Amino acid sequence: MKSALIFALSLMTLMGEVTVAAAEKANFSGEWKMNAAKSNFGQLPPPASFVRKIQHKDPSLTIIEEQNANGMQSTTTRAVTTDGKPTTLQLNGIAALCSAVWDGSDIVASTAMDAAGLKFTDRMSLSADGKTLTSKVKIGSPQGDAEITIVFDRQ
Repeated sequence: MKSALIFALSLMTLMGEVTVAAAEKANFSGEWKMNAAKSNFGQLPPPASFVRKIQHKDPSLTIIEEQNANGMQSTTTRAVTTDGKPTTLQLNGIAALCSAVWDGSDIVASTAMDAAGLKFTDRMSLSADGKTLTSKVKIGSPQGDAEITIVFDRQ
């Protein structure tokens, strides 16, 4: 009887920890504007402007990106779920396989555009006050790999 009670209490404690961990996951929703001064594009040319609009109601995650680079305006939309299930989308006319998963308090969004030989892995994290979104992006391409960091401020 005593061991059954200890087991039940242990199970309840564990369930409570799981509930707390689930409750701690951030909501990435918002409109985010690139802070060029805090971003690092390495040897890649930075866009003139970059706005990321996120609609996040876990597990649903929609990321709309508006960029102006080299005088060209582009808008892409990725609608995925954070359970890792792959979704096929069209990004700038190219088929892309997209997915997202939680990694601790970060969301890791992956995009593979096989026809173009491109792969992006975007690790998104929020600051403790929820005012800054940091994206650490690994880019794989036939010309070589690159890593960039884009810092966004909540609008």
